[in-house]
Amino acid sequence: MDPIEKAIRNAFEKGNPDDRAFRERVYRSAFAALDRALLANPNVTVEVAMKRRKSMQAKIAEIESEFLPAVQDIAPEVDLDGEMDERAPSPASQLGGRVEPSLGDDASRSRVLPVVPDIIPEGSLPPSPEERVLAGSPQVAPERDKRRIGRRLPLTAIFFGVTILALIGIGLWWALQSNAFKTGEQLGQPPVQTPTVSDEDYEPEGAPKLSGEEAQNRNWINVFSPDNPAQVATPSDAKAEVMKDDSGSFLRVTSGASGSAVSFDVGQGILEQIAGKKAVFDIIARAEDGKETQMSVDCNFGELGDCGRKRYAVGNERNEYLFDVQLPSSRPGAAGTIAINSDFDKQGKSVDIYEIRVSVTE
Repeated sequence: MDPIEKAIRNAFEKGNPDDRAFRERVYRSAFAALDRALLANPNVTVEVAMKRRKSMQAKIAEIESEFLPAVQDIAPEVDLDGEMDERAPSPASQLGGRVEPSLGDDASRSRVLPVVPDIIPEGSLPPSPEERVLAGSPQVAPERDKRRIGRRLPLTAIFFGVTILALIGIGLWWALQSNAFKTGEQLGQPPVQTPTVSDEDYEPEGAPKLSGEEAQNRNWINVFSPDNPAQVATPSDAKAEVMKDDSGSFLRVTSGASGSAVSFDVGQGILEQIAGKKAVFDIIARAEDGKETQMSVDCNFGELGDCGRKRYAVGNERNEYLFDVQLPSSRPGAAGTIAINSDFDKQGKSVDIYEIRVSVTE
């Protein structure tokens, strides 16, 4: 049984269904219940609401027809004189009933289907566009539809916000479970050395030193010594002078006011020996007496690349300033250079270069 029909018949059992006034109250209650259900669902459109009301109207008409008597089909009779005589209409037709025509010769009686109005309480549902035209009612203001949409938008925003918060919470939970916020030391891992800067490596306390045994066991290749100053190139505002004292022979280099560097040749044959290997360069130097300075070093090895810029704090004692570079296995087409700026701050300070040498790590 249809849910609407079942509800109406259950209501009939609580009163006298033969009383027409009682039946009308039941029908009106059914329409009111339908209106409440439609209004409680904001997703129901006007067209769907009207369709459901028409369906209820048809069901009520079918139920109401059971309380009206069946009538004879109204058909004209012709007498012998050829005059047409028509039977009087039945009481059911006077009550607004609709007579269904007979479908066969043996079916001389049919059920009367009453006309049931579409009961719409005032202000419950907006009329459809067709009903507005027929009834001549004014157009519904668009603000009403906007209010309906406005009621829905906060729900969508709330759902979206809750979803975002849930995703953030899951991400934080995963990060905590995977120890993403813990340092290597907290996880028991050895500390990772800070990578060197590609543009400039600065050693404020001087470069690391090789132990005496390690330095002796290396196969050093001489790049520069004061005995061969021809391997040095100085710009116009820079100076390079071979000198000697109790510490030995050295080349005192002084960069110009423009910050120009003094260049030391690295022969092509030396580059061929260190190509494809990790090379360790050792600059043995000191600052001029009482004039500690910052020395910068740049390299240009042609096809083998460069070493980046290195910067060291150079003291008054003879010391070793090391840097290493991994060289590609290309064939060098010419000699390279190591450029030394004796004073990074451009104050005219000098650096004494005792030796430049290189070794490789297999």
